[in-house]
Amino acid sequence: RIAMSLDIASISSISESDMDYTATIYLRQRWTDPRLVFHGNKSFTLDARLVELLWVPDTYIVESKKSFLHDVTVGNRLIRLFSNGTILYALRITTTVACIMDLSKYPMDTQTCRLQLESWGYDENDVVFTWLRGNDSVHGIENLRLSQYTVERYYTLVSKSQQETGSYPRLILQFELRRNVLYFILETYVPSTLLVMLSWVSFWITLDSVPARTCIGVTTVLSMTTLMIGSRSSLSKTNCFIKAIDVYLGICFSFIFGALVEYAVAHYSSSQKCAAKAPQELTKEMEEVNITDILNSSITSYKRKISFTSIELSSDNVNCSDLTMKTHEKIKCVLRNKMRRIIGYFTIQNPSNVDHYSKLLFPLFFMLVNVFYWAYYLYF
Repeated sequence: RIAMSLDIASISSISESDMDYTATIYLRQRWTDPRLVFHGNKSFTLDARLVELLWVPDTYIVESKKSFLHDVTVGNRLIRLFSNGTILYALRITTTVACIMDLSKYPMDTQTCRLQLESWGYDENDVVFTWLRGNDSVHGIENLRLSQYTVERYYTLVSKSQQETGSYPRLILQFELRRNVLYFILETYVPSTLLVMLSWVSFWITLDSVPARTCIGVTTVLSMTTLMIGSRSSLSKTNCFIKAIDVYLGICFSFIFGALVEYAVAHYSSSQKCAAKAPQELTKEMEEVNITDILNSSITSYKRKISFTSIELSSDNVNCSDLTMKTHEKIKCVLRNKMRRIIGYFTIQNPSNVDHYSKLLFPLFFMLVNVFYWAYYLYF
């Protein structure tokens, strides 16, 4: 029976891109060898080089990518022999262990990692692995200070590993790491929110100020793009995940781009309305000038031309019930009138109202989306 205890000295790094963590641990193993019983109540600390002369368990770290024993200034190993034949074998190990992470809620995620100890060659018929004192066998993990994480809780398990060569004992230390989101709020969430609010400034600028509104729209779009690229560069190897921070940046980019498109639509509608008014005003001026200056002999014919022009410009619907029109001309006339009605439904009558409604709708929808976003990723 091998009783184990662990001291977690440090967790130096947790890598989301490589999905692993690096920890320095003190592994202590206890077992009893009847051949080493001696008289007395004392214990002896033996030279670490004598480990070659003793039987020791072949414990290894499951899912370890790389590990090494510290050897400065000598090999960091301890062998202590008690009178009843109990041996304490302690090692100082630094290991990099794989930890599969779910980054869909990054940076509001909680990751569960494991440190698993298993016998390599001796199956459960030869050795039995147990924790020395259950959860109290692990020390130091509650005092860890990590840059991005906080240790929520940890617990120990005893399990078995079924392999083709047999069933092997396994001890599991499982701990949960909750990411500290404050850093990401200050670095990403606040700047992206401020950029969205900056894009709303254009709603208070008149439609005629083309350079000012275009400059605000393009600048905020480019700044948001740079922020999105910077947030993904730190996790270049995990771009296959759609993370919570990517969703939020996508939402902010959509609102900023929408503010730029809103100005394009409003300005285009305003220019179209001005272009439609110009021929009518020109026609009225021509009527006033020509009626007083043209000779009486040409008044009748010229008025007919002007009235025909004004009808073509001002009328939206042409009378298609004329008996002199042919069938295919009537069909074309009806289709033309329907198309004008459909276009009229989507035509903005007063472009200045677009900015007026945008001042209310954009902040309202943005606040509503934020409520759903934070509620989903924090509570579901």
